[in-house]
Amino acid sequence: MSNIEPYIPMPLDDDKLKEECGVFGIYGHKDAASLTALGLHALQHRGQEACGIVTFDDKHFYAHRELGLVDKVFSSPKVIEQLKGEVAIGHNRYSTTGQTLKRNIQPLYADLSFGGFGVAHNGNLTNTNLLRQQLVQNGAIFQSTTDTEVIIHLVATSKQKSVADRLVDALKKITGAYSLVASAKDQLIGIRDPNGIRPLCLGKLGDAMILASESCALDIIGAEFIRDIEAGEMVIINKDGIQSLRPFGQTTSRFCIFEYIYFARPDSFVEGHSVYEMRKNIGAELAIEAPCPTADLIVPVPDSGVPAAIGYAEASKVPFELGIIRNHYVGRTFIQPTSEIRNLGVKMKHNANKSFIEGKNVVLVDDSIVRGTTSKKIVEMMRQAGAREVHMRISSPPNKYSCFYGIDTPSSGELLANQQSIENIGEFIGCDSLAYISFDGLYRAVGETKRNNDMPQYCDACFTGDYPVALPDHEADQDHAKVTDLREQSVK
Repeated sequence: MSNIEPYIPMPLDDDKLKEECGVFGIYGHKDAASLTALGLHALQHRGQEACGIVTFDDKHFYAHRELGLVDKVFSSPKVIEQLKGEVAIGHNRYSTTGQTLKRNIQPLYADLSFGGFGVAHNGNLTNTNLLRQQLVQNGAIFQSTTDTEVIIHLVATSKQKSVADRLVDALKKITGAYSLVASAKDQLIGIRDPNGIRPLCLGKLGDAMILASESCALDIIGAEFIRDIEAGEMVIINKDGIQSLRPFGQTTSRFCIFEYIYFARPDSFVEGHSVYEMRKNIGAELAIEAPCPTADLIVPVPDSGVPAAIGYAEASKVPFELGIIRNHYVGRTFIQPTSEIRNLGVKMKHNANKSFIEGKNVVLVDDSIVRGTTSKKIVEMMRQAGAREVHMRISSPPNKYSCFYGIDTPSSGELLANQQSIENIGEFIGCDSLAYISFDGLYRAVGETKRNNDMPQYCDACFTGDYPVALPDHEADQDHAKVTDLREQSVK
């Protein structure tokens, strides 16, 4: 049993969309395990439940996986020393499929007919249940409840000869979003789904080659950013160099636009763009679309609202102030408080900078509103600090639909914007005015003229309900629910 504390959400943390996962892989470095641990540390924002590393030393695979944050799981030099070899893959987990259990921690590893095979996955498969049922009926024995294990079983049962061909054969049976790093037979493989929904980039450190979810993981180890892995591209890294393949033919990118709004780290470059610059652009566009003539100061809801708030302040020529101070020492593994303390709510993580708020007309800038509970508390905090007016501006369109591609979102029915108008949401959270950036404004901010309804450039399903990849499991669940409902009605 691990003595590492599992991820325990803080009060009000459920009012934020949860990160997905982070992956990292390196080929050809004597300190592969140490560098992977550092890379995972830079990608900690993408998943805080658990982390793991699998290495290969030309003969054997080694693995260490635990519940907890990277700095705890890989703090011991003895742990790193046991992870031998010059090839390593690593994973930070926030579960979207499968429970928070040690057996679900990635990278997953198995001994197959051709040797060892390890895989780490960022994303979510949308036909997991259907594939899993077929595999179990054919004799497969699953050790976890995560969708990633389906990939291993499909690779194991493929009739193709090479590891790369087996992996492609497996992925052609899968629907969903994925950026994968895999290791087998002294090689490192990286691949993105045909729509490139989740990010993956290529870097170099001396003669070693690196794959990572974001470029910030390259920065921490002093590696050079080479390029993004493209949508539908597979790269194979071995002693002969790098080979790039297009196993899915010509594909169309539908990169997750919410990576720019919230998920990616601000200092990362993804899809050729600075995330920080994109967020400032979004804030500036929001200021043009939804100005606040009475504003005295612009205040970000920390930390995710900061870049957009800077952009909003610069465009509106209204002073930017840190009117809310975040307590960074209240971690995600903080002990669950008593009911009395829980009533203090948001003050456990945020506190008003009262001297700047009192008597002012404040514009709060945040990235999203999910259930509205945190926004309501933040507005109350501003009023208690003496604000005359409290206005809220959101740097994304209203979140109306669930994500099935690797982001842990509530069901659509739990999303406030799915049930209420913007006016009603403003009344619920208690602000004097509320405005979201428009779809076209968001697209302009990230470098597109507007959203092309015939061929959207990004995955924006959480705003539009336009899902670029089929959802077989979800549709099967809905059909089952309808049948159950009809049966219950007939009984009545």
